[in-house]
Amino acid sequence: MGVQRLVDVFPSVSASQIVAELIPPQQFADSSFVNYIPSRDEPTQVAAREGVEAFAQRVGTPAPKGFFKKIKIPEGRPGVYLDGGFGVGKTHLLAALWHAAPQPKSFGTFVEYTNVIGLLGFRNAVEQFANRQLVCIDEFELDDPGDTVLMSTFLNELVDRGVNVAATSNTLPDRLGEERFAADNFLREIQGLSAHFDVIRIEGPDYRQRNLELNQKVFTHSGVEKICAATSEAALDEWQDLLDHLSKVHPAQYGPMVENLSLLGLQNVSVVRNENQALRVVSLVDRLYDRSVPLVNSGVDITSIFTDSMLTGGYRKKYFRALSRLAALAQLGALMVE
Repeated sequence: MGVQRLVDVFPSVSASQIVAELIPPQQFADSSFVNYIPSRDEPTQVAAREGVEAFAQRVGTPAPKGFFKKIKIPEGRPGVYLDGGFGVGKTHLLAALWHAAPQPKSFGTFVEYTNVIGLLGFRNAVEQFANRQLVCIDEFELDDPGDTVLMSTFLNELVDRGVNVAATSNTLPDRLGEERFAADNFLREIQGLSAHFDVIRIEGPDYRQRNLELNQKVFTHSGVEKICAATSEAALDEWQDLLDHLSKVHPAQYGPMVENLSLLGLQNVSVVRNENQALRVVSLVDRLYDRSVPLVNSGVDITSIFTDSMLTGGYRKKYFRALSRLAALAQLGALMVE
């Protein structure tokens, strides 16, 4: 049997199954407050762990007033929001919170929730999640006003029904302290949702970049073929063919599309100049990263696929997150063939 191609995969997983599978990615399956190791140089990381752990105790089981007063988290708010840069452990803490909370509960990225709402319809989605003790939203995004208002309305309805909510969001390194959850533009766009949340700031360098080379290894065309042929459960695709294929698959199905992959080989990778295609790539990268799928490629450096205008535009947070994750997955791929 030859190497599979993603362009031949058209998954059709039901919306209810996608909802049921909204759990932390495998790499965070064992995340806890105990194994979150804050940096000695970043006191905000210690404070964040304490704050989220306190919120975990509050979910489903109110704790004594004095305890919350001690760690400076007001009693009674149904939400907690972790704001910080890339790779500072926000997702680890969010997953630790999810593991500590009682069932039923859900964990997914902002994009995964918007995709599910699109599949289910707004009212049906509210009913699907209204019985949750906790809804965790990783990577809350403010760059698309339509999606932001959609999610704010969705979460407002859940909070009104007694659902606890926790979220994270990325702040670019050069924008620390700006575009925060309490910023005027956010308040305007999400119509008061911030009143439900306690904001916890967490800072530090991107851990994914600590041991990464700035330039990722680029293989030859035949080299990518050879690596994929020698790897069980690998997929091998032409870059442009894959970009075209992503437009034919609902983003909610990207996860099922790459399920059980052990390696993704990409040939003739080039810079993506169409923003719609680039945003689909971001969604695919998130699903690959969730599953720790290594990457090998020919063409340009995989961390050079977005244009300068994209990296300075309104969706720049998405692109920088994707580049950070692509670098990590490409290093995994390089390690496989050393």
